[in-house]
Amino acid sequence: MKRRELIRRLNEMGGILIRPGAKHDWYHNPATKVSQPVPRHTEIKDPLAKHILKMLQEPREKTKGSLL
Repeated sequence: MKRRELIRRLNEMGGILIRPGAKHDWYHNPATKVSQPVPRHTEIKDPLAKHILKMLQEPREKTKGSLL
């Protein structure tokens, strides 16, 4: 996934840049109070991009039949 696409998705989810760095930028989702580093590579591997998005997304509502 392109870094620009990942950043766009993070911003749509409510993520904000809290600290730029030399190798990684840190993004934070105020709704979930979770922060994650985002590499400054132009291309980010899909499993890593999915992990970052999963960690910063808002938790889903628990359904009636959920085991969690």
